[in-house]
Amino acid sequence: MAGYLTTHVLDTARGCPAKGLKIELFKIDGETRTHLKTLTTNDDGRTDEQIMPKDTFVVGIYELVFHAGDYLDACGNPAENPRFLNVIPLRFGMSEESHYHVPLLLSPFSYSTYRGS
Repeated sequence: MAGYLTTHVLDTARGCPAKGLKIELFKIDGETRTHLKTLTTNDDGRTDEQIMPKDTFVVGIYELVFHAGDYLDACGNPAENPRFLNVIPLRFGMSEESHYHVPLLLSPFSYSTYRGS
C-alpha cells in the first residue's frame, strides 16, 4: 500500500467547513525547509486533490502551514492587529507507507489537530 496525505479544515466557531483557506506543504530536512505545494480548501473544507498523492509520497518530516488569518478576515471576524491566530504551522512525521490525514479544527482563538483516518 502506498502512502498519501490529506487534510480537512473545520471552522468550529461557525460550525462549518473552512472554505477558501490556503495551505502550504513543506518538506523538512534538518534545517532545510522546501516548499512542495500550495492548495486551497474547497466547499467541504478539503483540498480538491491529495496534498501528497501516492505517486509522490515519501516518508519524512513535513510541515503544513494553514493561513488562518486570511480565512478569518474573509469570514468577517473582528479585525485584530496583530491577529491572535494568523499562520498555523503543523510539523509532523510520516514514518510508514500509510494514509496520513492531518485535520485542523479552527476558531479565531484556538485550534487543534490529530492524526485522523
